[in-house]
Amino acid sequence: MSAPAAPRPLMEYVRLATGYLKNCGSPSPRLDAELLLAHVLGTDRVSLYVNHDRPLVLEEVEAYRTVLRQRCRGMPVAYITGRRAFLSFDLRVGPQVLIPRPETELLVEAAVQELPANESLHLCDVGTGSGAVAIGLARALPRARVLAVDISPEALAVARENVAACGLENRIAVVEGDLLSPLLDRERATIAGGARTGLLDAVVSNPPYIPSGQWENLPREIKDYEPRIALDGGEDGLEVYRRLIPQASLALRPGGLLALEIGHDQETRVQELLAAGGAFGAVKVIKDYAGHPRVVLAVREA
Repeated sequence: MSAPAAPRPLMEYVRLATGYLKNCGSPSPRLDAELLLAHVLGTDRVSLYVNHDRPLVLEEVEAYRTVLRQRCRGMPVAYITGRRAFLSFDLRVGPQVLIPRPETELLVEAAVQELPANESLHLCDVGTGSGAVAIGLARALPRARVLAVDISPEALAVARENVAACGLENRIAVVEGDLLSPLLDRERATIAGGARTGLLDAVVSNPPYIPSGQWENLPREIKDYEPRIALDGGEDGLEVYRRLIPQASLALRPGGLLALEIGHDQETRVQELLAAGGAFGAVKVIKDYAGHPRVVLAVREA
């Protein structure tokens, strides 16, 4: 009987996994290999390098192979690990929610820059998903209270868990509803006839904005795993904007902020929607790190 093979150091497994994931079509095979091994070992990527010659035991090798096969089938790393970093904090994520992206960090940062940090504010995150935007706003604006709204009960369960993990239950209310309807319905007596309530200082949203016709052309890790309800924006990608912008004009106080994430080619059409109702002015467009228009800011006029 031959002797069992000597255990290999963990960095050798990272090297082998990188080649495997590259052949599977991963756009970031080395990073994925490191993140997945760190997840299996319950550590971080830095520790992999510190302990580069540590051998893996059989159970760890088998667990690593399992997550590598999941990644090879297209499952996003964040869904495999159940975690995603956003701004300066970590979030639990799963197939119930969209994976937060750097573009949405830009949305939060842009909104925070426009709002007074030391005032009591009432904000609304529309389509909260994992709660990323609501938590980012509440952490950056210590006197703000945030209403986090989503139509998906499954997403709201994840958002509540993340809000609780950040210790923000006393400042973030997580509510089920369609866009701003929970707020507007509650205040219908004062909104009747189109009168404004001036309740909110800001409405911040990353709506679904991918045109339905582009769905089948998306990378498989998006179209096969992420929730379509959080991404599909209808025929031209602007279905939610057409509903949200008029609602925001009712809910915002004069001078209140509307901050929207947009698709890279939607700047002109979103500005037209803002102008159509005559409620918003001082429109500002912020580009993402690739130079594409990504965030639109507008102020509710008196």
